[in-house]
Amino acid sequence: MAFIRKKPREQQLQLYSRERFSLLLLNLEEYYFEQHTANHIQHKGNRNERKIRGSLKICSKSVIFEPDAISQPIIKIPLRDCIKIGKHGENGASRHFAKAVPGGISLIFSQVYFIKEHNIVAPYKTERGTMEYVFELDVSGKVDDVVETLLQLHRASCLDKLGDQTAMITAILQSRLARTSFDKNRFQSVSETLHMECKAEMVTPLVTNPGHVCVTDTTLYFQPLNGYPTPVVQITLQDVRRIYKRRHGLMPLGLEVFCTEDDLCSDIYLKFYEPQDRDDLYFYIATYLEHHVAERSAESYTLQWQRGHLSNYQYLLHLNSLADRSCNDLSQYPVFPWVVSDYSSPELDLSNPGTFRDLSKPVGALNKERLERLLARYQEMPEPKFMYGSHYSSPGYVLFYLVRIAPEYMLCLQNGRFDNADRMFNSIAETWKNCLDGATDFKELIPEFYGDDVSFLINSLKLDLGKRQGGQMVDDVKLPPWARSPEDFLRKSREALESSYVSEHLHEWIDLVFGYKQKGGDAVGAHNVFHPLTYEGGVDLNSMEDPDEKVAVLTQILEFGQTPKQLFATPHPRRITPRFKSGSQPSSCNASTADSPVSPGEESFEDLTEESRTLAWSNITKLQLYEQHRIHKEAVTGIAVSCNGSSVFTTSQDSTLKMFSKESKMLQRSISFSNMALSSCLLLPGDATVISSSWDNNVYFYSVAFGRCQDTLMGHDDAVSKICWLDSRLYSASWDSTVKVWSGVPPEMSAARRHQFDLLAELEHDVGVDTISLNAAGTLLVSGTREGTVTIWDLTTATMLHQIPCHSGTICDTAFSPDSRHVLSTGEDGCLNIIDVQTGMLISSMTSDEPQRCFIWDGNSVLSGSQSGELLVWDLLGGRSTERIRGHAGAVTCMWMNEQCSSVITGGEDRQITFWKLQY
Repeated sequence: MAFIRKKPREQQLQLYSRERFSLLLLNLEEYYFEQHTANHIQHKGNRNERKIRGSLKICSKSVIFEPDAISQPIIKIPLRDCIKIGKHGENGASRHFAKAVPGGISLIFSQVYFIKEHNIVAPYKTERGTMEYVFELDVSGKVDDVVETLLQLHRASCLDKLGDQTAMITAILQSRLARTSFDKNRFQSVSETLHMECKAEMVTPLVTNPGHVCVTDTTLYFQPLNGYPTPVVQITLQDVRRIYKRRHGLMPLGLEVFCTEDDLCSDIYLKFYEPQDRDDLYFYIATYLEHHVAERSAESYTLQWQRGHLSNYQYLLHLNSLADRSCNDLSQYPVFPWVVSDYSSPELDLSNPGTFRDLSKPVGALNKERLERLLARYQEMPEPKFMYGSHYSSPGYVLFYLVRIAPEYMLCLQNGRFDNADRMFNSIAETWKNCLDGATDFKELIPEFYGDDVSFLINSLKLDLGKRQGGQMVDDVKLPPWARSPEDFLRKSREALESSYVSEHLHEWIDLVFGYKQKGGDAVGAHNVFHPLTYEGGVDLNSMEDPDEKVAVLTQILEFGQTPKQLFATPHPRRITPRFKSGSQPSSCNASTADSPVSPGEESFEDLTEESRTLAWSNITKLQLYEQHRIHKEAVTGIAVSCNGSSVFTTSQDSTLKMFSKESKMLQRSISFSNMALSSCLLLPGDATVISSSWDNNVYFYSVAFGRCQDTLMGHDDAVSKICWLDSRLYSASWDSTVKVWSGVPPEMSAARRHQFDLLAELEHDVGVDTISLNAAGTLLVSGTREGTVTIWDLTTATMLHQIPCHSGTICDTAFSPDSRHVLSTGEDGCLNIIDVQTGMLISSMTSDEPQRCFIWDGNSVLSGSQSGELLVWDLLGGRSTERIRGHAGAVTCMWMNEQCSSVITGGEDRQITFWKLQY
């Protein structure tokens, strides 16, 4: 059980623990104020008079007496059932006793509960009728104060309106908090400096505990008002790894702190009375932590999941956490999907799609006949309409699954009773069938179904959970035929969750629960509409003036269940499974033959090349500078290299195209086409022609063999900023707000005197285009504009697929990943953004302290050239820069890498070209 897992084993099995009292003995929304050592006097003045030693606990709605002897039951007396409260012997409060008890408190009441007799967890026993109990305090001087407190709380409990009761109890609580403060003697060190102190409540499942929060320069403290379960809870700030702001009761009041990277269970969950206190504490801790991992967005995990670095289970845990789902809040407990629909076969066939549930539909829409009935009711319903009268996740559903290891939680939720035996979690198959056919049962699963702890399936505590109509006792959960044991059931369930089918369809379920089909018209179309109170923003509690209405709504919110916070507003990307992956992008040397058949020998060479690429990128931080040559008078803007690597062609803002011999280390040619800057260059297949783009609106074709400009394409009305070539087509981007696609000249005709250019398509933008890039197959193009918009185009139809305004200012560079699944863009704003090509979703964003002017990437790692002249290596999956390598004296403006990824050439504003090699 997730919210028990953090506790020591002896605390988990409270059935056998020495201290039987817990906050779970309180009613929902009840507070435990104070305790007093006392005796319960039985049969005073008779021969059978007994004194039962124990602890008297004063709570906001009840009085609880916990005897020291575990054979004796815990006594719980609701204050609303009290007839008279007073000092024993005063005002006729001792009619059942012969004489007054010094230091005694008398309670006359009509109902009492007996709990955990012989320390056995079982439904509460109730006794009704007028009774008097007397409790003798060890410190008789406290009797007057205790009686006054009880009388005050009794008046609150007897108020007619629930809202008035809540308001009075809240006033009593706040008064107590105001009269106390954090005990500074609890500091770990006398040298600690106090930063802030405020009032808050520590949240655990079903209950909250008020007290004082204090944060110093080293430690976060929480001191419960009642000193329970410990006098102070402390967390060293250096141990904190994650912090999250939380909604609690749909209000922005929660803060959850984790000292682990991946654990579902937090170390403390705090609910504040004021949002500003929560925000101040969050800001202080986040700012303080030197190695703090900032609160990450859902998109930051999506890339890791897509590329297989996070399992489906891990990804769902992250999404739940980011959507305010917490194991400390049963109304927002992490939700997981049913994925298997076959619970009757002797074997579980994960290769058969029929084995699985349709993840594109909510549970309520899986049964067509039931859905038709629900839709008919929905059409006749007045506003606000909803399709399902119950939610897919609620405290009751969570404890339905977990009753065997959390029986006291169930008793707390259901006023001391277990559910009817036939409605208990008896069988996996029965539960699934009821979710399919039941009129009001639409529940999903919880993470435990895909974990490794089988205890929630086994009645190891030997609880008496009742007898079913057939006569059989409720015991262990009945498993499907394909599960040989509880361990086998969880193992196969996890295998199903991680299966190819689920990996290919999980994004559809995410759209329903965390994504764009959660609300609005898309939710209606997906038959995914729940009660308005379950949604964030569905009700404004602060605007409610009627306290009764406010309490009733809040109670419904907490007990009915809450829809997760919406994380995605657009369709969620699919996971990249092996059958979807494609080869790496071919270099310019083999671009024209990328689609041609290859022989077995060539396939082996490709495999070897791919292996060398992987090895090179894993060692990219070992890149070393070994040569620099200043061959231009202004910034270098483009680099192209011949297939054999001997000739390097570069363009510059000095308006020249230069040919540099790598072998002789000498400049061989310098060509000027006009007096305006050249912006980029590329070599056509065969190395016979160099194409250069210019700020004079033209594209120039230079014949290497003939040593002259062969032709000029005058195709734009403003500067040409970037050109690309693939499969005899030229793509040109311009500041005139267009990208144009031209039919090119086949390689064998590249020496012809004149070229014929046909405009095939014109891709129009709102502003000037600064950069473009093609995917490996030449079917997609990405463009980046001076106003920060990335646009993805389908070249087969010359239509726009996605337009994403994701940068503030000019976009410096863009490129597809080798598998064409993602686009990376860098901008003047210092951001590196990753976009999912299928959905257009921005799935990851990293920020640099300076613009990254150009880059090369393999889908997981990035080598970028910075404004300051350094090369930076980025781990995209880790979301951080891992290495900075000194290179140029000015901005790195262009970059080239060979096919094996072992050699790099960069150009910069310092007018130099720099040669780099991997040393490993």
